[in-house]
Amino acid sequence: MAYRFINLDFDTGVAILTLNRPEVLNSFHRPMAEETLQALQQAAEEASVRAIVLTGAGRAFCAGQDLQAVLPHKGAAAPDLGEIVRTQYNPMIRLIRHTEKPFVAAVNGTAAGAGANIALACDFVVAAENATFIQAFARIGLIPDSGGTFMLPRLVGLARATACMMLADKVSAAEAYALGMIYQVCPPDKLMEEAMQLARRLAALPTQALGLIKRALNQSFVNSLDAQLELEAQLQGEAGRTADYQEGVAAFLEKRMPAFQGK
Repeated sequence: MAYRFINLDFDTGVAILTLNRPEVLNSFHRPMAEETLQALQQAAEEASVRAIVLTGAGRAFCAGQDLQAVLPHKGAAAPDLGEIVRTQYNPMIRLIRHTEKPFVAAVNGTAAGAGANIALACDFVVAAENATFIQAFARIGLIPDSGGTFMLPRLVGLARATACMMLADKVSAAEAYALGMIYQVCPPDKLMEEAMQLARRLAALPTQALGLIKRALNQSFVNSLDAQLELEAQLQGEAGRTADYQEGVAAFLEKRMPAFQGK
């Protein structure tokens, strides 16, 4: 389908979703959120897609919610921000975390509010040296959403997450890397090259095994040790029945590189 506010491209097993409202720093209004959800679902369901890259057009990754889009009309009641979170942002985070394919966020500039948390929900974050991450919510009297209060403490610890959220200071790409918040920092002119190189590498790996790893990591946030050990056993059984496991073993025994098909 044709999209107005995002771009969706495909390249050698990789889907590239570009948020495309650069005039407002790729901030979300409802139509862009709906298109993003449709594109994420399309990439999730397309069998040929084995990795997904999220990035932004222009000088920002995403500035979060477009506040102009949620201002009340004269004489009308203010919109329910909770309902906006439930219908626009929560489904995105669920798709990113529960789609059993690897996601790479290529953060090309400012990632603020929901934009920061969408990036942090991805499996890998590659950021340009000039990128910044801002939990901007407290600046306007709101709380972090889009999974921020779930993911950030697990990435950087409670003390750092509290500071990021309550003080709403900018975190540079270098600081984010040092905190363990993101995977990689690179020069701005190398960002998409590095992100695509990583995505193509992931797309060439055993996709089902990567998906099962992601499922196990998601469950590790809530499981007891015993429950996680049992889950590992179940998922290992599932992985052992894949064609890619057979190929991996054959390649190991034949001392060659495996040719995984994602099956």
